Parts: sequence; structure tokens; C-alpha cells
Amino acid sequence: MYKRIIRPILFKFDPEEIHYFSFAALRNFGFLTKLFLPKPMVDKRLEREVFGLKFKNPVGLAAGFDKDAKCFNELSELGFGFIEIGTLTPKPQAGNDKKRLFRLKEDEAIINRMGFNNGGVDDAIERLKNNKNVLIGGNIGKNKGTPNEEAVNDYKICFEKLFPHVDYFVVNVSSPNTPNLRELQDKKPLTELLSTLQKLNLKRPKQKPILLKIAPDLTDEQLLDIIDIVKETQIAGVIATNTTLSRENLVSENKTETGGLSGKPLTKRSTEVIRFLSEESGKAFPIIGVGGIHTAEDAIEKLEAGASLVQLYTGFIYEGPELINEINQAILKQL
Repeated sequence: MYKRIIRPILFKFDPEEIHYFSFAALRNFGFLTKLFLPKPMVDKRLEREVFGLKFKNPVGLAAGFDKDAKCFNELSELGFGFIEIGTLTPKPQAGNDKKRLFRLKEDEAIINRMGFNNGGVDDAIERLKNNKNVLIGGNIGKNKGTPNEEAVNDYKICFEKLFPHVDYFVVNVSSPNTPNLRELQDKKPLTELLSTLQKLNLKRPKQKPILLKIAPDLTDEQLLDIIDIVKETQIAGVIATNTTLSRENLVSENKTETGGLSGKPLTKRSTEVIRFLSEESGKAFPIIGVGGIHTAEDAIEKLEAGASLVQLYTGFIYEGPELINEINQAILKQL
């Protein structure tokens, strides 16, 4: 029903405006999803325990969709096993100028240059207090105006404030839409940042998993550095991958827009990164696979490549909530 009726209507409108409209509809009329959408799968065999947390199923919603934790309860009712909010920054910020979100329909992709637009960490916390038992990841970043040499302070602020309200953390240094942010992926600043957060974590009576989200554009040498950094800092795992700057083999007219590309063009590369990290590390840490999952087969490929869990974003927009059940059904068939 989504692809035949709902998506053609939604895709007639500006992607950012329809995103906000959809959120309002979910918050106010979410109960109608039970009438028009398949019932989410519930099966004990889908449960996964990863980095000490129990997931009701391995299919999550990636960060960037519910940036400000406005709709995580309603999104969870669509069948997601976990919801990642953010990216959140210490201070509210408007992000980059509009227009900043573009559909590439022929490529089944999206380009965004949102720029960490969010209402700030304190604003999100007020809504997280109303969590109805949804497993939440907190994706954190730095404000645009914070220089890289002071970035660690922004991450510390978000970590300390969010700690009571999320189940795991994601350190985002891989978005291409905040100037110079990806420089923090270099070995020295990244080790310092993750070590600082891990020290704060270890001071707590009960620690929470810290994950690193990486770009798909890293070289093999840089990926080997990531493996070393994860082992040295003892963080819980990696999310592979964020959006790409590559524009290879695109056909849509919006292909020249600046920003991060997500969707089908990223399917192969994100799986390659997952496989590389898993094999080269000897499966030393869990990986959440994200990037170009538009079918159940895409998700299975990432799980077979070494991912413990998967996340949807662009595939969710193009394929609809039915994709969650399709992936879970495919996983059960594999069993």
C-alpha cells in the first residue's frame, strides 16, 4: 500500500516539508497505522543481545530521521527494534540554508546537507523522559561554530546530559555537512575524543556502549586505523556507514547537489566496509550495518558480511514500513 498509494503522494511535495508533515501525522494519527499497515512482527527468535543490550529485533532506524526525539515512540510501533536519535549538539542550531534535502528518484537515493539542524540536547531530553520502553541510541556531534580543537567539549556535554536517557551512544565525526568535521576521523584527534568519552563512561557505576559512526569514503589504511582505535579505546563497536561524497554512476538531475548521498548507490560500498572491518579485526567488535538497505536481501548481505544489527533510513523512505517485516521474515528464514 505504501509504495502504490502513499509514496506517490508524498513524493509530490518538498522532501523536508513532507518529512515534518509525516512526523505531525504520526504523532497525531499514529493509531491509524494499525489499520493500514501490516502488524509488526514479534518473535523471540529475532531477539539479539549486542554490546550488552537486548534488542527485540535487529532492524533499527538510523540517526537523522528523528533528530530531535519527537517521534521515537510512534516509530517504534512500526516494528523497529531500536531507534537512534540525533545528531544532537549542545546548543540548538538551524543547520544549513534551505533547500538542503533532495530526492534522486531514478537512483533511489537522497542527498542531504542538513548540517546538524536540531533543537539542542536539552530540548530532546524533555521528550526522552516520555520514553515508553523504546531502546534508544543517542547520536552526538559538535556545533558548527565550535572549532575542532575544542570539539571534545561539545561531545562531553552531550554525553553527560544524555547519559540517563539513552541506551547507547554514537559519536558522529563522519557527516560531510559540518565544515571540517571529518578531520576528526584522523587517528590522533579521534583517539583523543573516544578516550575522553570512555573515561567519562568508566566513572559511571554502569557503563553504556559507545559506538563510532564512520564514513564510507575511508581508504583501507584508514579503516585499519579505525580497527586500532576501537581496540585501543575499548569502545563497544562501529556503525558503518554514514553518507558518501561519491557521485559515481548517478543519473538523477539532482546528482550535482552538494551534501551526503544515501540510498541504493551506497549499498555495495557500505557492505564492503562492514566486511573489511569484520575480517581484518577478526570480528573483534560488533558492527551496525547501514547504507543502501532497500530489500531484505540487502540486509541479509550486511549481516552475512559481519554486521550484528542493521539500520534503515533512505530505504525506509522509498520502501515504507513494510520493509521492516520483510527483513525480519528473511532473517527467520535464514534460521
